[in-house]
Amino acid sequence: MEIEVRTLDNSVVGSLVLPEHIFAIAPRSDIMARVVHWQLAKRRAGTHKVKGMGEVSGTTKKPYRQKGTGNARQGSLRAPQYRTGGIVHGPVVRDHGYDLPKKVRRLGLLSALSQKKQESKLIVLDSASGVEKTSELAKKLKNFSLSSALIIDHIVDEGFSRAVRNLSRIDVIPVIGANVYDILNHETLVITRAGLAGLEERLA
Repeated sequence: MEIEVRTLDNSVVGSLVLPEHIFAIAPRSDIMARVVHWQLAKRRAGTHKVKGMGEVSGTTKKPYRQKGTGNARQGSLRAPQYRTGGIVHGPVVRDHGYDLPKKVRRLGLLSALSQKKQESKLIVLDSASGVEKTSELAKKLKNFSLSSALIIDHIVDEGFSRAVRNLSRIDVIPVIGANVYDILNHETLVITRAGLAGLEERLA
């Protein structure tokens, strides 16, 4: 499976063979959905909190005697049926994350990479460096007609990262941070030569 290697000026400088075990598998949408759900669950802060019956301020005295008043029996003004009472079964601080097998996470990443290749939305760059100004990088990316792209490099160049920072829907991440959610959340996937070698090593 051969693909052209391009520069930031969109000129062809060669070609390379993509590893079939990474870019030629049948994409599994169900696996990708599981991995995305797992990622988003881990990102949740889980800091939402309400006060229960034992946490709201108020007296613990019984409002009135049990019998003889003609009213329903009550034991506390902190009960949830009162306006100043606690919330019953409300959200509490907790971790929403859960475990997902490594094989499932790996298959999800392979599926996302293969899907971008099948949709012809994969670009291989010779390198992602040498540009440190946002305006200059924006002009170069116009050569590819990119409106939304994720750039994966082995080690992200600091100057290039600063140039990308102010471009809407253009992001750059290192190989170690490549994930299903970010790949699917961008229209085009751009990988450098070094990034491709890093992906092969990571997914070997």
